[in-house]
Amino acid sequence: MKGSVSEDLGCRRGEFSRKHYGSVELLISSDADGAIQRAGRFRVENGSSDENAPDLPGIWRRTDVHLENPEYHTRWYFKYFLGQVHQNYVGTDIEKSPFFLSVALSDQNNQRVPQYRAILWRKTGTQKICLPYSPTKTLSVKSILSAMNLDKFEKGPREIFHPEIQKDLLVLEEQEGCVNFKFGILYAKDGQLTDDEMFSNETGSEAFQKLVNLLGDTITLKGWTGYRGGLDTKNDTTGLYSVYTVYQGHEIMFHVSTMLPYSKENRQQVERKRHIGNDIVTIVFQEGEESSPAFKPSMIRSHFTHIFALVRYNQQNDNFRLKIFSEESVPLFGPPLPSPPVFTDHQEFRDFLLVKLINGEKATLETPTFSQKRQRTLDMLIRSLYQDLMPDLHKNMLNRRSFSDVLPESPKSARKKEEARQAEFVRIGQALKLKTIVRGDAPTSLATSGLCKKEPWESQCFCSNFPHEAVCADSWGQALLVSTDAGVLLVDDGQPIVPVFDKTLQVKQIHVLEFLDLLITRADKGKDARLFVFRLSTVRKDVEGKQIVKSKYDCRENKLEKTKGCHLYAINTHHSSELRIIVAIRNKLLLITRKHNRQSGLTSLSLLSSPSESPVEEFQYIREICLSDPPVVMTLVDGPTEENDNLICVAYRHQFDLVNESTGESFRLHHVDANRVNFVAAIDVYEDGEAGLLLCYNYSCNYKKVCPFNGGSPLIQPSASDFHFSWNQVPYAVVCAFPYILAFTTDSIEIRLVVNGNLVHTAVVPQLQLVASRSDIYFKAAAAVNSSSSSSSKDASAHNSPQTPTGRETPVFPSSLGEGDVPYKNLYKIPLRNLVGRSIERPLKSPLVPKVITTPTSVGIGIAAIPVTHSLSLSRMEIKEIASRTRRELLGLSDEAGPRSEGSPKPKTTSRKLLEGEPKQGAVRSTSSDRILSGSFERPSFEDNSDGRLLSTSSDPDTLATREESPPSGSPFQLTASFDEDIIDLK
Repeated sequence: MKGSVSEDLGCRRGEFSRKHYGSVELLISSDADGAIQRAGRFRVENGSSDENAPDLPGIWRRTDVHLENPEYHTRWYFKYFLGQVHQNYVGTDIEKSPFFLSVALSDQNNQRVPQYRAILWRKTGTQKICLPYSPTKTLSVKSILSAMNLDKFEKGPREIFHPEIQKDLLVLEEQEGCVNFKFGILYAKDGQLTDDEMFSNETGSEAFQKLVNLLGDTITLKGWTGYRGGLDTKNDTTGLYSVYTVYQGHEIMFHVSTMLPYSKENRQQVERKRHIGNDIVTIVFQEGEESSPAFKPSMIRSHFTHIFALVRYNQQNDNFRLKIFSEESVPLFGPPLPSPPVFTDHQEFRDFLLVKLINGEKATLETPTFSQKRQRTLDMLIRSLYQDLMPDLHKNMLNRRSFSDVLPESPKSARKKEEARQAEFVRIGQALKLKTIVRGDAPTSLATSGLCKKEPWESQCFCSNFPHEAVCADSWGQALLVSTDAGVLLVDDGQPIVPVFDKTLQVKQIHVLEFLDLLITRADKGKDARLFVFRLSTVRKDVEGKQIVKSKYDCRENKLEKTKGCHLYAINTHHSSELRIIVAIRNKLLLITRKHNRQSGLTSLSLLSSPSESPVEEFQYIREICLSDPPVVMTLVDGPTEENDNLICVAYRHQFDLVNESTGESFRLHHVDANRVNFVAAIDVYEDGEAGLLLCYNYSCNYKKVCPFNGGSPLIQPSASDFHFSWNQVPYAVVCAFPYILAFTTDSIEIRLVVNGNLVHTAVVPQLQLVASRSDIYFKAAAAVNSSSSSSSKDASAHNSPQTPTGRETPVFPSSLGEGDVPYKNLYKIPLRNLVGRSIERPLKSPLVPKVITTPTSVGIGIAAIPVTHSLSLSRMEIKEIASRTRRELLGLSDEAGPRSEGSPKPKTTSRKLLEGEPKQGAVRSTSSDRILSGSFERPSFEDNSDGRLLSTSSDPDTLATREESPPSGSPFQLTASFDEDIIDLK
């Protein structure tokens, strides 16, 4: 019982560690005589410190094997702009550097959630943001640039009207990196210590061939029309055969050392080194026992290869062992290796290795060697494009609608002319998109290989048809204690809702501390606001005894009087021996603790002679601390000794400060350089036991390490471990559940990795409201169901799915529910154990009904992990079919709105391709830092597309239609294979 709280909270915050991603070592290679050849500093990922550990499957099995920054989420211009009506602008900043801005108003992934998307191209890189759409307020270009921290200009932005600009902007986006990859595969015999020896191997072993066959298909190079990865496909000068595969829309060509041309006269095998030595990532397959001399990256003479994946095969146990070497400058990338890094499931190993290599090459492009080159290229392209447009700056083409509003409709004046221009603009964009797809350079999300698996963020329906507005909540055992407009309610899955307090007690914040037998709430507002503390066992007794629901008057003995007028409070949540509460009353902070420590939880109650029903007397007021302004966000940070070194992080005005609990001294932690600041959260994380803070505001998230204390003061200075990343949309709540950090808006969840800020997935959840997240994650999502319809849920979700607006149409979004539609709201739950990858012990049973609490399991889609064999270039087959159909549409040979006839060909879907869909996700709320929520959550309305227990959060538009053949489920996040939106939309 004692460890349950620390595990429940610690695994969400205290598990933050970069050690899972290896440590940097100086690696020295020597020849057979022991002479030193070369040396280099590499990060070594081995999963465990003991290379001679038994070859058993990894014990740290997780589901966080994800492509980071997937192109179908990051290549916005191709996906949301190209071939659609949008506006493009050109201007120069205060430093006279040109920039380009693209803005589009679109439907958020067919969920009837209208929003603006904006892309800003500058010489320093690309910035992308989403902005909310309001039908009553137009959005100016100036306000969009201001949201991107670009407020001053040498020349104001002017709109570009000619359609050929789409081709130039697509080239700018392609500078982010190639969507296809080439990886080297080098065969090394036992005892080989130099690259000359390894490259001179004419053939590989049976085990080596097993790896090669696992990774891809052997193809004939001559006449090959797919991605060739720099190999000759006409004259056989680079070999007769190679190995090729398609993985999640990425074409991959492997440069296999034994398949490249071999020369007996050339000892260095220059032709082989020319290809493998110029690959960023190389797989090295090493024969021999584990105790034999191991491969080191310094054995390979290459200034270009940054990542080596060392693979060994154990024939006796039929498993693979993996070790990763990354050049020191390469940023951290996932997935982390299991411990030990041994894979008995070959298909699982293939998925893990390909994802690791793709993520590794993307991470390498962020090193100074590559990023500086990319920045110079981007600057050159932007300046060249600007110079090409200079002659038009004095013509009407560019100076119309300067600083104009981003209009969802064509201007009233010259409407016909404008519509004709837009039609031509869209036609050229669609033809360009088609050409990019046929060429094989499109960032698609085709499912082409891998396992069909549940994602960690998949949710289960907790309470359907929840009729109340939720204010705040916290979990109590397996139940949820929710403050609503009707009072405080106890909700449990499958049980009737039980009222605990009536609506006279308006609770604004709530904490259920089961181990301490406490319920803490902040109720009322303004001068009447106070903290109330209850003994949880007393509340349980009232619930089980079905006592009369308590009113505010009945709770008068539970007030903490000195907290009158409080607007915010926070408690310590880490591995602390003492409960500490900080209460904010305007610009005054009040520190409150308990009078005694309980060493053994609830059993210590027996040490008290007769504990009263109200625990108010157990609390003591320690001191007051005055601030310059009322705090908006507060978080308690535990010091290393918890003796006079605890800190309070507060946010107000344009800054985050650290306040010493003992002395009241304040220290500047971070200044926000922006005109307007929307503070979101300050999340305390403990990296390998050392305190750190994730500071979230506007679009930004900054990690600051709080160094050891010096005379009572924290050492706040830049650290190599500090990092920063940006969200695509301003969140209202952020939750850290290592290895993930999740941002929640009113209609989406953005999921990234804590260690590097890389995007994993973006889910769309219309009318989303986060309810609780201190342990398991609860959120509310609204939907609309037609009351007169008697069709099944799967029929409703299939036939009522909204369609993407066509390129020639203005997006039209519903402002309210249609006639006959009945709004309802469900509560959904994401078990924390699924996110952090371990089970969570529950200290108490549900207060509603006596039952055995078992480890919760996600009841998502229930699809088993099915191993599949890969097949050859399936995406290209589909692309040809789509291209053929699209050409007919562009030429007007088919009815673009008509349904496909029964005899028309359908895209082929076989084996690996079908089973890799995009993950679907869930939502959460941050209680790591407490903050003031201004007003209610904004909820855009949308059309009916679901029944009461199924809600789509697909990133692809046609997933609702494809779900017609699948059974209904309690999860709003479904895995579906969808092919259309990420390829092309040319209706």
